[in-house]
Amino acid sequence: MGTVAALIGLADIVAGVVPRYRWSRMHTLSEVLPGTVTQLAAAGSIIVGILLLMLAHGLKRAKQRAWLAAVLVLPVGAAAQLIYQHSRLGTALTLLLFVYLLRHKKSFAALPDPRSRWKALANFILMGAASFGLGWVIVGSHADKMVGNPPVLEQIEHVVWGLFGFEGSIRYTGGVDYTVGYSLGALGLLTIATTAYLAFRPEHPAAVLTEEDEDRLRELLAKHGARDSLGHFALRRDKSVVFSPSGKAAVTYRVVSGVMLASGDPIGDVEAWPGAIEQFMILAKRHSWTPAVNGCSETGGEVWTRETGLDALELGDEAIVDVPDFTLTGRSMRNVRQMVKRIERNGYTTKVRRVGDLSAEELAVVQQAADGWRDTDTERGFSMALGRIGDPKDLDAVIATAHKAPEEGEEPGPYGDLKAMQHFVPWGPDGMSLELMRRDRSADPGMNELLIVASLQAAPELKIKQVSLNFAMFRSALERGERLGAGPVLRGWRGLLIFLSRWFQIESLYKFNEKFRPRWEPRFVVFPNSRDLPRIGFAMMQAEGFVTLSMPRPWRRRPAEPKPCEHDDEKVSASEVTRAA
Repeated sequence: MGTVAALIGLADIVAGVVPRYRWSRMHTLSEVLPGTVTQLAAAGSIIVGILLLMLAHGLKRAKQRAWLAAVLVLPVGAAAQLIYQHSRLGTALTLLLFVYLLRHKKSFAALPDPRSRWKALANFILMGAASFGLGWVIVGSHADKMVGNPPVLEQIEHVVWGLFGFEGSIRYTGGVDYTVGYSLGALGLLTIATTAYLAFRPEHPAAVLTEEDEDRLRELLAKHGARDSLGHFALRRDKSVVFSPSGKAAVTYRVVSGVMLASGDPIGDVEAWPGAIEQFMILAKRHSWTPAVNGCSETGGEVWTRETGLDALELGDEAIVDVPDFTLTGRSMRNVRQMVKRIERNGYTTKVRRVGDLSAEELAVVQQAADGWRDTDTERGFSMALGRIGDPKDLDAVIATAHKAPEEGEEPGPYGDLKAMQHFVPWGPDGMSLELMRRDRSADPGMNELLIVASLQAAPELKIKQVSLNFAMFRSALERGERLGAGPVLRGWRGLLIFLSRWFQIESLYKFNEKFRPRWEPRFVVFPNSRDLPRIGFAMMQAEGFVTLSMPRPWRRRPAEPKPCEHDDEKVSASEVTRAA
């Protein structure tokens, strides 16, 4: 129905823009109708067409409000088609869609999506640009009725004035002035009306983790947090959560472009996972969202597919280092060992501490440095990023820092002797997961290797037994593709991944993780069917920060000097070496 509505909308726009067919069999009817009615019908046809195009996606997703709006505008469109364009076929198709929507009213039960005020600004810019472009087409499509030959600049001025409801300088013959005037005015009114609706409708946050929800999640993590290394990332405050009826399990998620995207395994008791998953699926169906899970474990994938009938695809592998087995000795660790020794000889030192052990001044410097060293305007990360450093509730997190005193005659940098930092979040009582890596671009290469080694060596004192490093996408394909005897398909797939690594850190993450000789744990993406994968993949890229559809903020400033710690919850989140894709 959404596609049909879009096609009818396009037909209505064409009907309003293209002048009346003088050879129409119903042309005699137009001669007895008042002229204002026919000109209004032209404008109405254009507006109904635009509205149907805007409603098409909502109809595809069975949205209640899209159904109501379509039922209201379709009769207007049919009347406009009949009065102005005299199209019996177009009128019949429009009425057929109207009757179909009335008969299947119960099928359109999906609730509205979460709302955002930014949509109002985006609507004003995009809708305004579309209205201007379409208005210019309307003005130019009646060139044979223009008085004189007005230049392009005058036509643009006429469109702008018309969108604001004023009469421009161009004159037409044959009553076309009314058609153009009504059409331009209606386009401007539609732009203002839709923008005002989006701006002033009741607010409903897109994703908010309340303090009560966070406390309940922390209780579940305290009991069952050792099961999944991604568990602590469920505490991101730009996520929402659904709990099982018993309250013993939960699924956190964010809605991105109509995809209800969960990450990692459900939180809590495995026996209660099905209840939380059921609530997740009920909510997805209620809003007509596409359910998907990014980065769940093999156990989580088995439960998701068994309980929901969804499918699963291996996405990559997570690198996990067992602290008791880690050593820098041996031929396989020679490159890392040499790099670390070289950096230490250059005067770098490291510190690995719990966040609660840092002074307020030290924590403030780390927060400001992490924000200042970020190489993108937007934070990256969703499934393996927390989005904050130094929160009073996260004092058991671990921060590793690299320092180098300024040489004689050299002025210290804006962050003193701090040259690099890494942030680890808790993973149960005896583990931690790497969440963030940032460094000064002027520091020596190898800062990340230095701090990971320092963290692994300090882990026993912190009672840490296992450390989760980065997530390597399609790791197994890269590994098998370079083996002796790999077939042409596997080699071709590996070649494509290497090519894509120019833009996405695919091969580099695999090579970086492999240096520390980790064990690899597979991670999966869960999805309804194969045709949904492109849409889910795009939503995942949006969530992780690789694709940004929000309005740019060129006025954003980077901090130049450290400020006192204020525990800003939204300062820092994602890793310089991206942890997920």
